[in-house]
Formats: sequence, structure tokens, C-alpha cells
Amino acid sequence: MTEDEDSYLTGQLLIAMPTMQDPRFARSVVYLCAHSEEAAMGLVINRLVGSLTFPDLLTQLGIDAAGADEQIRVHFGGPVETGRGFVLHSTDYLHEGSLQVGGGIALTATIEILRDIAKGQGPEHSLLALGYAGWGPGQLDSEIQANGWLHVEADQDLLFGGNLDDKWEQAINKLGFDLTMLSSDAGHA
Repeated sequence: MTEDEDSYLTGQLLIAMPTMQDPRFARSVVYLCAHSEEAAMGLVINRLVGSLTFPDLLTQLGIDAAGADEQIRVHFGGPVETGRGFVLHSTDYLHEGSLQVGGGIALTATIEILRDIAKGQGPEHSLLALGYAGWGPGQLDSEIQANGWLHVEADQDLLFGGNLDDKWEQAINKLGFDLTMLSSDAGHA
């Protein structure tokens, strides 16, 4: 890896600062699937899409939903292409079209993975999301420099754990400091 590649945050969690004004991202945790000088793409991992269930989604896609796990939740991945589905998952399941992000995590956006999950043949750990968060060239870097986001190493418990209400606090706690000590002004502690 070059020095420039080291500064990119692929595979990391973005944590919205308490002062985040954009309601789509307030108190959000985003897993970065890709980050380069050209763009960044991630999935919000702590928000759900209304009351849409996994069986409902399968039915809408024309996939047999009989026996599909009602406990699988559909996440709001972000405000871009909200009709497009993505599955963030463990690398025990890889098929053509899967992007290996790193750290045992992959991203797949095919209908086959949904069929396999419905049949109980999908990955051991997965998170289903509609839409994604996207940033243009330099946009995410600027937002981080303006104190819009913090970042921390991702872990599977935080990514795939079930308690969405606590994910933002859990991600903040991984940083190891008191949230009340944060300043919203750049250059101040």
C-alpha cells in the first residue's frame, strides 16, 4: 500500500459527529465499502427502512418467500439509489460479483444472494440494505476535515449486531474518549 492508500478509509466505520445537521445522517454509523480519491461509498448500518420485512422484499422481487426469516431486517443504506439492494456480509459466502472489502467482509448486490439467504444458504453474517451513502471526489475528506465525521476500525459484532439503537454509542465508545469532550470547531479540543 502506498502512503496515499493508507489515508483512505475502506473497511472503516464513519461515525456522525453529534453536531451533524443532515437528518439523513444524524447519529448514523456508516460502513465504508470503498474510499479513494475518486469517490467513497458506504452503507448506513444503524437505520431501518420503515416497516419493510425481508419476506415483503422477496415477494416484491418475485422470489419465493415461504420460510424466509422474518427476523432479517431491511436497513436504510443511504439516500442514493434507494431502490437498489446491497448485502454486506461475511466472506464465507462469495460469488461472482462479490466485492471483498477486507477484514472478512464482502459486499454483494445480486439477486442470487437474496435467494440463498431466503433458503438458509447465505452467509453466516449479513446486513441487507436499500440505497447507499455516496460522496464525490474529495467530498468525504472535506466533511471529515470539517469535523462532520469520526472514523474507527469496524468489527463484526458492531456491523452485524442486532441492537440498532446502541450502535452509534458503541462506535463512539470504540474511540476510547468521552463524547462530551468533543468540540464542533475544527482545530479545537
